[in-house]
Amino acid sequence: MTETIGIDVSKSVFDVAAFSGDSLGRYDYTSAGMRQAVRAMRRLKPERIVMEATGGYEARLARYLHEHGLPVAVVNPRRVRDFARATGRMAKTDKIDAAIIARFAGMLDPRPTPPISPEGLRRKALTARRRQLMEMRTAEKNRMDHADDRLIAGSLKAVVKTLDKEIAKVETALEEMIEADETLRDKTARLSSVPGIGPLTARTLVAELPELGEYNRRQIAALLGVAPINRDSGVFKGKRMTGGGRRELRTQLYMPTLVAIQHNPVIRRYYQRLIQTGKPKMTAVVASMRKLLVVMNTMMKNNDVWNPKFA
Repeated sequence: MTETIGIDVSKSVFDVAAFSGDSLGRYDYTSAGMRQAVRAMRRLKPERIVMEATGGYEARLARYLHEHGLPVAVVNPRRVRDFARATGRMAKTDKIDAAIIARFAGMLDPRPTPPISPEGLRRKALTARRRQLMEMRTAEKNRMDHADDRLIAGSLKAVVKTLDKEIAKVETALEEMIEADETLRDKTARLSSVPGIGPLTARTLVAELPELGEYNRRQIAALLGVAPINRDSGVFKGKRMTGGGRRELRTQLYMPTLVAIQHNPVIRRYYQRLIQTGKPKMTAVVASMRKLLVVMNTMMKNNDVWNPKFA
């Protein structure tokens, strides 16, 4: 079996281990530490280096490894936790360590993560910042419903006004970045042609889902966490479930899906057919989201704009 490496990343240090069982040590999460780690990993000529998506801590190291020509895969931590439980190799602290990640990499061979350009990283950062600001604004607006004190109400209104300005700044910056890139501008225009998908949602998809049009229908649905997962054992047929994937993007696509159910003829027919067969409304909504995603994926793959004849 070819060698694979697992990396357990934290804020200030990262641990490196190989599938063969060798620990390559703990390194400071600094430029010097990353250089030392690269030298150690290169001696093994790894087929794959795997780390978990840890809220952004992994991004700098993944970018550094890509820049040095090393094959990197950034995976959902849930997949590694499930693998650890299945193999009975949970650490005493329930923290998934580098050795477990290395075994996961060697046995399941996760897909490599394409390197992201500095522009791509900035687009992702802008969409993430917009999401943070939107959440803060929603929280402040909810507090306004219970603000009986005039001073507190005024404070909440002032904060909401400031957040509105900051959201507008971020949205303008994201729009300018996409407009400056002909390829991204074309993708945004094609996605915006879909009934239910507005320009802002289209820009978010372009910034945060570069795999759109590159993966097949099953892969793109699994990536967003809207692919049904079987839960069968013997004669027992379990309920199909969805989940995992990129939760933030799935949340972003929820409201556009509801709009599409009302105004997109293809998605509306699909939703109504599911309801008529007795599917619960939320199940039908999630299935409609998957249908909408698959249609957009096909459009991107074929360089198409929206066509009401899409099945």
